[in-house]
Amino acid sequence: MERRRLLQGFGGAIGMAAIGTWSNRVHAQQDKPMILVVPYAPGGTSDLLGRLVAQYLGAALARTVVVENRPGAGTGVGASFVARAPADGGTLLLATSTTLAINPALYPKLTYDPAKDFAPIGLVAAVPFIAVVNPSLKITTLAELVALAKRDPNALIYGSAGNGSPQHLIAEMFKAAVGIEMRHVPYKGSAPAVTDLVGGQINVMFSDFAPALPHVKAGKLQSLAVTTAARVPSMPDVPTVAESGVPGAADFEAVAWQGIVAPAATPPDMVARLSRDLANVIERPDVQARLRDLNVEPRTSSSSAQFGSYIRSEAERWGKVVRASGATVN
Repeated sequence: MERRRLLQGFGGAIGMAAIGTWSNRVHAQQDKPMILVVPYAPGGTSDLLGRLVAQYLGAALARTVVVENRPGAGTGVGASFVARAPADGGTLLLATSTTLAINPALYPKLTYDPAKDFAPIGLVAAVPFIAVVNPSLKITTLAELVALAKRDPNALIYGSAGNGSPQHLIAEMFKAAVGIEMRHVPYKGSAPAVTDLVGGQINVMFSDFAPALPHVKAGKLQSLAVTTAARVPSMPDVPTVAESGVPGAADFEAVAWQGIVAPAATPPDMVARLSRDLANVIERPDVQARLRDLNVEPRTSSSSAQFGSYIRSEAERWGKVVRASGATVN
């Protein structure tokens, strides 16, 4: 009897020690800052969006969330880092349509597998684009742009942020939808492309809002249409491409997007918790207002499973556009 009591006491002590060790690990993990990797340089829309998410998600989790910028290789540097990070919920990636939907078709070899290396957490925002032209063209509508291109297939030169960038692929989607030709000049980023558009070296661009909007407001660029399904609140007078009345463009919609993913082996219960907390953050009115101030549209109620399904459908859609454009990056 005495021996049994001793063994029970010994076993209980071991059990309590194990529980204590497990508890210490959980608390240690909670005390350690979470890293949100942004695969772009500081200062751009993605960086600002990442810092906004980090602030509010950290408050929801009662945990410090630190943004770490890891730009390079078309978001591949940051994506590869997170793909190989410990799957303990301590490292997340601000993933974009470029990272998960465009790059698989654009790069012959990637240092990460978009389909296998990540656990989807949730969608955050859609990024609209705006068709803008140099005022020297003396046009004010998308229909006039299409008419000009059809009169002279060599008249228009459009710029982009680089081969395979959303700006490039959206222009290619539009060309295919309405049956026109425009020549492409790739730049190393949106800002230099917009600078040359203002200077008249190129005629047209499907630009993200941040570099183009100040020039539109200053009258140095003419806005024609936005690429979203609905009008953008910050520019309510600018019609959508679908509203332009151009044959072939009635269903046109093309946006980039941002979401959060974790390393693939992250425990499902942790993924579910992060997904719920992220959705709650994005559904907050004050967060939605701040996102719209960045000229991005909040995307709410996206569970892990829904985001995963969306990623697969977007990879198929953008893959077709990339292959049709002939764009590749070695």
